[in-house]
Amino acid sequence: MDLIRQIELENMRTDIADFGVGDTVDVHYLIREGDKERVQVFTGTVISISGSGIRRTFLVRRLVAGEGVERRFPLHSPRVQKVEVKSKGRIRRARLFYLRERVGKAVRLRQNFGKLRGPRAMPKGANKAAPEAASTK
Repeated sequence: MDLIRQIELENMRTDIADFGVGDTVDVHYLIREGDKERVQVFTGTVISISGSGIRRTFLVRRLVAGEGVERRFPLHSPRVQKVEVKSKGRIRRARLFYLRERVGKAVRLRQNFGKLRGPRAMPKGANKAAPEAASTK
């Protein structure tokens, strides 16, 4: 196995919830202000997931006082304390950049109660594969 890939597998997090594009999530992010640290919750809709391995990131969008705010989070960062899935959205594309032009009720997505579609934060079997690969060598 490639040395860089092995180091990535050792440092990847396995405690992240499985979420995908279109899901509404709460991202608990560690903020440092001077010498104090606190956890800030960023609630919004995941509009894209990009990258692979330890460089995987996801983009979350929310509306604050009628203004759209987007923030990109690294999935495996130690600053991301946890990601909670509030609801799953039913989507038909991998990136939801068309939501940027919409306001109000037009931003809402349909609920998904059945089969999951679209890219997921963690590929199938990734939660099980990372500890095994790290422990084999």
